[in-house]
Amino acid sequence: MPVITPRTLSGFMELLPAPQQQMERFLQTLRETYSLYGFTPLDTPLVESAEILLAKGGGETEKQIYRFSKGDADLALRFDLTVPLAKYVALHAGELAFPFRRYQIGKVYRGERAQRGRFREFYQADIDIIGDGKLDIANEAEIPAVIYTTFIRLGLERFQIRVNNRKILNGFYAMQGLSERSGDIMRTVDKLDKIGAEKVRDLLVEDVQLSGGQADEILKFISIRGSNAEVLNALEGYAGRNELFDVGLEELKTVTRYLDAFGVPETHFAVDLTIARGLDYYTGTVYETVMLDHPEIGSICSGGRYDNLAEYYTERQLPGVGISIGATRLFYVLQEQKLLNEKLNTAPAELLILPMTQDLTAAAEAATFFRGCEIRTQLYTEQKKFKAKMGYADKLGIPFVAFLGEDEAAQNKISLKNMQTGEQQLLTLTEAANVILEDMRVRGNGKLIRG
Repeated sequence: MPVITPRTLSGFMELLPAPQQQMERFLQTLRETYSLYGFTPLDTPLVESAEILLAKGGGETEKQIYRFSKGDADLALRFDLTVPLAKYVALHAGELAFPFRRYQIGKVYRGERAQRGRFREFYQADIDIIGDGKLDIANEAEIPAVIYTTFIRLGLERFQIRVNNRKILNGFYAMQGLSERSGDIMRTVDKLDKIGAEKVRDLLVEDVQLSGGQADEILKFISIRGSNAEVLNALEGYAGRNELFDVGLEELKTVTRYLDAFGVPETHFAVDLTIARGLDYYTGTVYETVMLDHPEIGSICSGGRYDNLAEYYTERQLPGVGISIGATRLFYVLQEQKLLNEKLNTAPAELLILPMTQDLTAAAEAATFFRGCEIRTQLYTEQKKFKAKMGYADKLGIPFVAFLGEDEAAQNKISLKNMQTGEQQLLTLTEAANVILEDMRVRGNGKLIRG
């Protein structure tokens, strides 16, 4: 029988045990932070009817979706978490309490070209607040607080949440008589960080068919810079000329006013008129978050306000606001940039018990005791030489090893060795548990990302 060469498909991440532990801690931090803000966990099927996922249809989505048949069923793998959310809310609207606040962390699939940092299978970590008919602007101010707390808890310090409002942009383009081309303009302007102002101007003139004067006016508008107060003050100069613009400006001022109360310092938040978000369904506040020391990475968290989440599945008006973190991509970037904290314990256990007798009863009882103390414990039962056993603990990075021979069992004690310091002590099980728990407490205070 021929041996098949093992391989992992391109665009699919497969981690070794230590980085997988880091990934699990990363995802757990997201879950705990989202829960802190009162978001309920949600899971939806990986496989849906293709009709459901492609309700909006067209464009890149239809090209990238993994689609297949099973019997007479036309099925597809979910390509994001927003469309399944829309279906879920439309299906269960009569059973949900609104505003409905959910978080979802799950894998999605896109058949795009795999490249560095871009995956075909990846985790997204989303939060959304869905209203029934209406949704107060205060929700749009709370979202940056969730973003801020999430990244601070992960250990990321040098980041900035950039915020704008689509109504301001649409109102400004209406002032210029460019409403019909506003979508094309915003998609072009969205490339500013990647290709620069000069190339954006060329695209506005050549592809969007604007005059040179119109392109210059747009670039002048989106280049307004300064503190948040200075940018808002400059925008006041455009007020009174378009109703939609004025509504957007008031919303943006409200969001910035609430941010301090929500605990977001101005050092981590900026009004940025270049932020448009490429997706057409955003209708109000929009967000992008960047790592200040790695702007080449682009946005690590983005989203915004939309007026009707589930328009393809129900006539009920369901506005919402939400953000998404491309968790797999962000983890890959943090790993590549060597920003992950190597001092955190990535071992599968805090304690490895090495029985020194043929009878394993005392060792099994000791393992049960430590697990009852919430200490992750492995019992090593393989008949190998002592050096191999210690090598196993060392390779996995297990912080403590307990030796349990006839003398220790007779005293109801263990010999506990700290693998970092080399110190070895004869202790009761309770004393040993206290030593390990204190070590866990100290190491547990570290954050995933190095400061």
